[in-house]
Amino acid sequence: MRRSKSMSASLLVLALSVASQAVADPTSRLAESVTFRTVSPETAADFDPAPFLAFRDFLERSFPQVHGALEREIVSGYSLLYTWRGSDSSLPPVLLAAHYDVVPVVPGSLGRWSHPPFAGVIADGYVWGRGTLDDKVGVMGMLEALESLVASGFAPRRTVYLAFGHDEEVGGDQGARAIVDLLEARGVRLWFSLDEGMVIADGMAGLSEPVAMIGVAEKGFLTLELTASAPGGHSSMPPGVSAIGRLAEAVQRVEDAPLPAHLRGVAGDMLDSIAPMLPAGQRFAIGQRWLIGPFLVNSLAADPATNAMIRTTTAVTMIHGGVKANVLPSTATATVNFRVHPGDTADAIVAHVREAIDDPEIEVTVVSSSEASDVASTSSDAYEVLRATLDQRYPGIPVAPALVVGGTDSKHYMRIADDAYRFSPVRVGVDDTSRIHGIDERIGIDVYAEVAPFYEALLMRVAGPASD
Repeated sequence: MRRSKSMSASLLVLALSVASQAVADPTSRLAESVTFRTVSPETAADFDPAPFLAFRDFLERSFPQVHGALEREIVSGYSLLYTWRGSDSSLPPVLLAAHYDVVPVVPGSLGRWSHPPFAGVIADGYVWGRGTLDDKVGVMGMLEALESLVASGFAPRRTVYLAFGHDEEVGGDQGARAIVDLLEARGVRLWFSLDEGMVIADGMAGLSEPVAMIGVAEKGFLTLELTASAPGGHSSMPPGVSAIGRLAEAVQRVEDAPLPAHLRGVAGDMLDSIAPMLPAGQRFAIGQRWLIGPFLVNSLAADPATNAMIRTTTAVTMIHGGVKANVLPSTATATVNFRVHPGDTADAIVAHVREAIDDPEIEVTVVSSSEASDVASTSSDAYEVLRATLDQRYPGIPVAPALVVGGTDSKHYMRIADDAYRFSPVRVGVDDTSRIHGIDERIGIDVYAEVAPFYEALLMRVAGPASD
């Protein structure tokens, strides 16, 4: 009799759990996903696996249809690879990617958040918290779409992969790279991959209306260390130029010599696409850039956002020198980070820096480097599929190719993809940009409501009868 009561109680708990999941809506699930502190720390020793394992269980619990119909593999302990087998093996597969790790919250900034960053609060028409924009919105939106498709009986003709990395915020070497290694070893070649990157930009870059920006390439990075040396000694008998003074001159020369702008390639394609939406003066300048290019460059360079689109950017991020007020340092160092435009190379940037400094006493050392990505096609069938899906879900919103100025896991996925695109179906305004990796990260409930339908429409287009 006791055993029967125990079994009845267990069944009741299970029934209540199932009922709870049934009434949970996508907004609530996104909010709950934020409560898992899946933080990628800068130091590997500080990594806490518990939230990552708990998040994985949460996904399995929240999306039973997906986990019943798709194959799931755990890669490098924490990253997830889902496979939805298509009925036609002659069709090259597609891969949708996102990441579920997030950046840390800056120490001391908690008091400036409207709601705690890991509380998953729903208030004032938003879901608040770290990861709502970057990039649990992608993970949850894709799974919501697949949960709906599987439940409806949709059976893909083309194989679909979902790849959710656990370390994108620190480079993706353990997650996305390992997923690519696994697929490559199996001989998988993708028609295209779609990762985060660009968005539906609303009111940005001087545009009066929203534009869906599809990232067709992303910048690389180059970090250099500049070192100045001097004899050092007591501050009572300083030399004419100290190590810090020599370094300061070198830093100034680097900042005064920006890398050249590129008005062709990705930047040119983007400018041509958005020109019809710009004021008459800017529209004329873009159309006549072969003639008045310098004036256009000066205009674009005045805004950090558009400046980053047209050139390799230069950012002095750290400086060190000296240990005591009355001691002259024997060395002083500065760290300079460059985001490499597809039109430049790391070697060319190093040569540019040496020439700009023009001081053989300054040592220039490469700390880390990664070249800019290949540029995905804007005339391929894959790009047309993305454009058509955007037209379907966001009628009247123009589509434009763009350069992603940050880094994504696509730098790994492009190794096995004919084209690697970077786009999230999220409307982002000027006020939102500072929230990504910043304070008060949030997403509008109405904005999130558009995410899953986009992925659902895209999958039906690429993996259903429309792919004939």
